Amino acid sequence: MERFFGFAEHGTNARREIAAGATTFLTMAYILAVNPQILASAGMDPGAAFVATCLAAAIGSALMGLVANYPIALAPGMGLNAYFAFVVVGALGIPWQVALGAVFLSGVLFFAISMLRLREWLIGGIPLSLKLSIPAGIGMFLGLIGLKNLGIVVAHPATLVGLGDLTAAPVLLGCAGFLLMATLAARRVPGSVILGILITMAAGIPLGLTQFQGVLAMPPSLAPSFLQMDIAGALSLGIVGVVFTFFLVDLLDNAGTLIGTAHRAGLMRPDGSVPRIGRALMADSGGAMMGAVLGTSTTVSYVESAAGVEQGGRTGLTAVTVAVLFLAALFAAPLAASVPAFATAPALIFVACLMAKALKDLDWGDETEYLPAMLTVLAMPFTFSIATGIGLGFLSYAGIKTFTGRAREVHGAVWVLAGLCALKFAVA
Repeated sequence: MERFFGFAEHGTNARREIAAGATTFLTMAYILAVNPQILASAGMDPGAAFVATCLAAAIGSALMGLVANYPIALAPGMGLNAYFAFVVVGALGIPWQVALGAVFLSGVLFFAISMLRLREWLIGGIPLSLKLSIPAGIGMFLGLIGLKNLGIVVAHPATLVGLGDLTAAPVLLGCAGFLLMATLAARRVPGSVILGILITMAAGIPLGLTQFQGVLAMPPSLAPSFLQMDIAGALSLGIVGVVFTFFLVDLLDNAGTLIGTAHRAGLMRPDGSVPRIGRALMADSGGAMMGAVLGTSTTVSYVESAAGVEQGGRTGLTAVTVAVLFLAALFAAPLAASVPAFATAPALIFVACLMAKALKDLDWGDETEYLPAMLTVLAMPFTFSIATGIGLGFLSYAGIKTFTGRAREVHGAVWVLAGLCALKFAVA
């Protein structure tokens, strides 16, 4: 194991790697409760979604650890699961089987690009401002869903949105849960989000708001979601934009997490390049395809992997440890099913706040950079569409740069993506 992972080369050992993997797992375990709830809103079986979440996270993390030897864990991505359930299935009316087919096709496209030099051209060509604004915009999108699920934001006939009943017990418990998560995170307590979810859930039991179903049991059946993806339906012209959105967000999310984590772990080369980036991206794309086969939305690299890196994780054993823990979590389905919406909604809001931190690195002194970025951020929640936000971001970036006489600063990748976005809007 020492030779395979290169402990000596990276200045680490098995005990440290396993401890780092446990830390990473705790920071991202909230997905076990949140993802099945989100996918259930798309009409999917929550038990099967729970199993698919565990298995997709385990397979993706194992691939990253064994193929790329990186301390990065994977699981169904926050934001993309909401796009899957609330936009593709909910707003567009696309069956969840077809949506799974779109996820699979986006993974195939991602895998193909990962094997070509095109990956560096595409990743390197997207400007930093848009790379920062896309995760921040997805965070705003998640925040809106979290506030709605908690009951703080409600529909209003005159103002579109309004304030809900802040005196309702579920709302008060959810607000307390958010404050607890924030407090634990500020005190650097590992697993602050999952601890906040569990404590909020437990607080609802004596009030009759939480229906506790137990802790351990045999895993539910995966049959309702396994191999249910409709690839033929996803190949239809009307869903090309959905496949493109899954692909682009997956590519940017994984590339950003990979680069950031590699830098934090001291694995980046002096010239700024990332070793084994092709293997890492292939592991990411393989995880996305396997997730669709199992029956869950896009599997991505988790930025929470940085928590394990801070604990000394430097090799793939950290990711393999996370994979083993997700397999063990298969037997905790009753606990996950007991978590009510008022306990997971604060997690969505908390994650939204974390994702918004990316905006601090924008170049606020250059209107041609921050204006397209902020348009991307604003458009996602207010149009209730991640795809629309991305499209407007690329189009406005190319347009503003051109009209200010700085068209030469627009990389060819941006022109290609902007053209594809314009085509999507034209045929929508």
